[in-house]
Amino acid sequence: MQFPESWLRAFCNPPLSSEALADTLTMGGFEVEERRPAAPPFTKIVVGEIKEAVQHPNADRLRVCQVDAGQGALLNIVCGAPNARVGIKVPCALVGAELPPGEDGKPFKIKLGKLRGVESQGMLCSARELGLSEDHGGLLELAGDAPVGADVRELLQLDDVLLTIKLTPNLAHGLSVYGIARELSALTGAPLQTPAIEPVQPQLDDTLPVRVEAADLCGRFSGRIVRGVNTRAATPAWMVDRLARCGQRSVSPLVDISNYVMFEYGSPSHIFDLDKIHGGLTVRWGKPGEPLKLLNGNTVTVDDQVGVIADEREVESLAGIMGGDATAVSDDTSSIYIEAAFWWPAAIQGRSRRFNFSTDAGHRFERGVDPSRTVAMIERITRLVQEICGGQAGPIDDQVLRSPEAAPVTLRVARAERVIGMPITQAQCADVLRKLHLDFTQGEGTLTVTPPPHRFDIAIEEDLIEEVARLVGYNNLPSTPPLAPIRARVLSESQRSRFAVRHRLADLGYQETINFSFVEAAWERDLAGNADPVQLLNPIASQMSVMRSSLVGSLLAVLKFNLDRKAPRVRVFEVGRVFMRDDTVVTGDSSVKGVRQPVHVAGLAWGDDEAARWDGRPQRVDFYDAKGDVEALLAPRAVRFESAEHPALHPGRCARVLVDGQPAGFIGELHPRWRQQWELPFAPMLFELSLDAVTARAMPALRPVPRHQAVERDIAVVVAESVSHDALLDAVRAADTGGLLRDAALFDIYRPAPETTAAAPGALAAGEKSMAVRLAFLGEATLTDEQVDAAVAAIVAKAQQQVGARLRG
Repeated sequence: MQFPESWLRAFCNPPLSSEALADTLTMGGFEVEERRPAAPPFTKIVVGEIKEAVQHPNADRLRVCQVDAGQGALLNIVCGAPNARVGIKVPCALVGAELPPGEDGKPFKIKLGKLRGVESQGMLCSARELGLSEDHGGLLELAGDAPVGADVRELLQLDDVLLTIKLTPNLAHGLSVYGIARELSALTGAPLQTPAIEPVQPQLDDTLPVRVEAADLCGRFSGRIVRGVNTRAATPAWMVDRLARCGQRSVSPLVDISNYVMFEYGSPSHIFDLDKIHGGLTVRWGKPGEPLKLLNGNTVTVDDQVGVIADEREVESLAGIMGGDATAVSDDTSSIYIEAAFWWPAAIQGRSRRFNFSTDAGHRFERGVDPSRTVAMIERITRLVQEICGGQAGPIDDQVLRSPEAAPVTLRVARAERVIGMPITQAQCADVLRKLHLDFTQGEGTLTVTPPPHRFDIAIEEDLIEEVARLVGYNNLPSTPPLAPIRARVLSESQRSRFAVRHRLADLGYQETINFSFVEAAWERDLAGNADPVQLLNPIASQMSVMRSSLVGSLLAVLKFNLDRKAPRVRVFEVGRVFMRDDTVVTGDSSVKGVRQPVHVAGLAWGDDEAARWDGRPQRVDFYDAKGDVEALLAPRAVRFESAEHPALHPGRCARVLVDGQPAGFIGELHPRWRQQWELPFAPMLFELSLDAVTARAMPALRPVPRHQAVERDIAVVVAESVSHDALLDAVRAADTGGLLRDAALFDIYRPAPETTAAAPGALAAGEKSMAVRLAFLGEATLTDEQVDAAVAAIVAKAQQQVGARLRG
């Protein structure tokens, strides 16, 4: 929020410099984000009165003016402004003056010169030339009572400082100049000037019938009719100036008055053209499909989640956000209806974002506006309307349906002392609460506060502790070392760090990528089979509308980006969080209800398995290359792969990864459908694993070095074509060898040629294959042939029992 320091000091004027005042507010929790003068620097610009203005003899668009600038003799100044006329007072830059820097960044110096043969002894200035606004349509006209020759900078208070305050959402009571002054008074002890708002005596008996149908939308609704207003009157210069310094453009007197009171006291209001209202007003929730043309020119369609004010024919206003165009005041307006209401914050929050705009009124109402001041605000607005536009007022119609319940909050002095970390007395706490004008009662070591209606942020004890801390002064808090020792959190030896996982993948030749967590909805549907992804309410782009439940789409996008730039070989990985719906998840410190957020690690390999060498032909990366990388990543843990299906992967070239018998992820080749859709020359290999499965590792167990040499035997067994490598080795390891089997490894697979006949000696039947396994045996002593033969026989018997194997003849 931006406002001039002079307006703040009109309510509270502590004996502080501008810089010290800003520092005090910042340390009090109201961060002053920027301080700047109301106008850029300039010199020797005074009030000049045009005494004569005649046509330039050599130019149609120029006038030669005689200007009294308080210098004794009249100045001859050539001017091209369309409003240069006799009798007005305008800023006059004398010879030697410096105007604010132009586009080149250098000050513009005024010199004695000639324009089309006529001498010009200065320059008459517009608001833009003084850096006050972008208006350069004519000279800046000053008040008629401005003293000739006075310094314009002093006259217009252009050395006034504009403060921009950055407020957190809980500081709704600071969204007004008076609200900031109230806090400044508490922080400094300077008196707070609260102008009395005198009620306007009604001159009319007219009222507008208003029916409030939704108490959960509107807790209080106040309004008044004013007739006979002159909307063509000019907004006073002091009001225009203050609004401009709040960053608000002057529109019309009625709109300016409403905006002025909002910045002054933080209570938004709305002024309707009474003659455009059909019948009475109804405050209710919208009906699906109802259209409304707003003051900003947009036409929106409301639903039953948006509050509205409607007359007998149509919707006239978005409740607490923006008025409608149909009942907007204009230069022809003569009768008005002034409305001020309390809208429940929950009924306003997020509504304007649905329509892609925000307003000052909505910004305040969704944080909380004092419901006790609606009548006072109407009285303030009415008096300003009568002073500027005239008119006769009717009585105020005030409907109070339900006000926020102020639940008492108890502050324990001992707890405040522990939380703040310094000695605090009950008297200090009581003094803070008095400075903040909070009503409280005292007990033994406690103070119980009833929050005032303008403080929506006081709900728990910690809120009061915060008030005590900031008024005592954060800079006064002692530097107390912690009592408990600080120890680094060391991972268990049974777990690797993410850093180690990243380095392992980098060692395998992969490069890390970092991608957005929000992706295209089509990626979730096609690549993850996720028909109900987590939707984003306000995506940064239309193609990033959902949260990802898989990293595959992100890696494919990286691959496509690199291939479009002629990359010959791509190996990338990502460690990132994914998001899945899960009704069992509850809200916690690092969780959101209904959304599971595990961390996955995924990799993609495309192109040659190694860079081309001079002595060999390159070979494209295949399933087994990616499988080897996964095994190396998970080593030394036992990894198994079993045939599976995945929406993103080739049906016959996809496997589920099992770690210690538990599913850990998938590996495989991209499905041909998606390879074609992504326009890839050939399919990449992909894997995606749970990071928890990757980081876990077994503790190493010490074993003595064998004293004897292992005995090796090779066996070849004939099995059905459907028998897998894992099935055979499981049978081998399951055999009872008395603990002698140390290792088993497949080293050959033989399949007969199609023309081989089954009748030939040792020939394999159709649908069979031969698998050769090397066995290693080791015992506590030197093994005998009898022991080894018995172990081999047990293995063959077990293989025959489990997979139907027979020794090959």
